[in-house]
Amino acid sequence: MKAAQKQAAIETIKAGYDRYIITNGQSANNVTTYQAPGTFNTVGTVGAMGSYSAQTTYTPGPMMTAGTHDQALGIHMFKAGDPGYSNAISARDVLGPKWAVIVKDGVMTCTN
Repeated sequence: MKAAQKQAAIETIKAGYDRYIITNGQSANNVTTYQAPGTFNTVGTVGAMGSYSAQTTYTPGPMMTAGTHDQALGIHMFKAGDPGYSNAISARDVLGPKWAVIVKDGVMTCTN
């Protein structure tokens, strides 16, 4: 949520607005883990009198992870004088005193 809030503030400033309200939010996690198919290996020997001995070994396939974490936001942006401006969140306040640098560099979602 912190990253989404910061991204909303960044996009508000980039679009030339000062404040915003998040009007809609959606997220989805379709990450899944599964095991890939394994392999079988059979080794046999023929003994005296035509006897046969065999041993089969199964080696599981690797674990695989696939999918994404997705998020979508609906944002209503405001400029000074717009109806609802005073009830909206200040984009610069959300980003703090170094807002200009954050707008330029973006949000690092893995560390913020």
